[in-house]
Amino acid sequence: MMLASFLLLCAYYQLKTVREPLILLEGGAEVKLYARAGQAVLMVGFVHAYGEIAKRVGRMKLLAIVFLFFISNLVVFALLARTRVPIGLAFFLWVGVFSYTAVAQFWALAADIYTEEQGKRLFPIIGIGSSVGAVAGARLAKSLVPHGPDALMTAAAVLLLVCMMLLAWVESRAGVAGGRREQSPEQQEEQPLSDEGALHLLLRDRFLLLIAAMIVLLNWVNSAGEYVFDRTILAAVTSAGVHGAAAQSFVGAIKADYFAWYNLLGMLMQLFAVSRILTRLGVRNALLFNPAFSLVGYAWAAFVPTLAAFRLVKIGENALEYSIAETSRHALYLVTSRVEKYVGKTSVDTIAVRVGAILSGVVVWVGGRVYLSTASFATINVVLTAAWIGVVLAIGKEHGRRRTESPVLLAAEPATS
Repeated sequence: MMLASFLLLCAYYQLKTVREPLILLEGGAEVKLYARAGQAVLMVGFVHAYGEIAKRVGRMKLLAIVFLFFISNLVVFALLARTRVPIGLAFFLWVGVFSYTAVAQFWALAADIYTEEQGKRLFPIIGIGSSVGAVAGARLAKSLVPHGPDALMTAAAVLLLVCMMLLAWVESRAGVAGGRREQSPEQQEEQPLSDEGALHLLLRDRFLLLIAAMIVLLNWVNSAGEYVFDRTILAAVTSAGVHGAAAQSFVGAIKADYFAWYNLLGMLMQLFAVSRILTRLGVRNALLFNPAFSLVGYAWAAFVPTLAAFRLVKIGENALEYSIAETSRHALYLVTSRVEKYVGKTSVDTIAVRVGAILSGVVVWVGGRVYLSTASFATINVVLTAAWIGVVLAIGKEHGRRRTESPVLLAAEPATS
């Protein structure tokens, strides 16, 4: 599982490095932000189709369908990129759907095959694979940038294929998790995962709704911060006086270096801090690290609205998100049912992310019309982060209630947690 997570994140950062210069140089920072909002429309359709498939197949068939679909798409994109067809916007939209769906599938499988006690011990270890894979992916991407977008896409497709094969092997060896299944693994795997639509499941489940609200706020803050950072990068491109291929390489190098730094810090936290935090403070308290940093960081950036300030805030924010916050967020699903793990988690991790992007896009659009300053955007993020902390506290109460009401989970949980 750790190796599979390494390959998945390594592939993602190939694609992320391709995505950034394509969308920024074809449309600019505003188009990139609006495209994030436009991904929400695709997400709704994709999640609906995903839910319909989940009604008909078991978990491994569902995972194989999702991965093969994305791998085949990458082959097409690589051919189009090689012939220099403009694909910036389409590829940006596609990467958004791919990233959250593929990662959600991986962690849904992890949450399904481990008990809560096993997950608290093993998720930080599996997360090491993600953190190291992100760093390796960013470094590899930087070396492949001169060879063109098709080289990075092809490398990502190969990595995803190997990742899918590893997950199929893991799934075939997975035992019954925590005694929560009454039927044999073989019987369970062949049964459809759900008998209701993905959106219906999300709307009737308080725990999923609270997690969705947290992710909406997280991505609202993150997208707005990314927009301001991108705007300052494009200002630097203008100041440097570079154009065309030189500008693409310029932006690509800045982004690859930025990805490498926050992933390196995230990897170090995953290696030396996440396991200790989850064990000593618990999942609920671990979720507070990310918004607490963002609250302080954006408050500082509001007073010092420079490229250097936003770069540091974004590096720290993303490092926390892709280590402590991400592992803790996935661990929340250890106390959920199987349908909540697969169908519910995919709905939350895809739609909620893009709702946050839509709201961020609205703020940027309005802010552009009233000429909001960079400091004003940072101040808005401070207010949003305070609301984010409130939602995390509500999640903690619901998480505690679920653990208390589950005899299996309660028996498996150490008294000190």
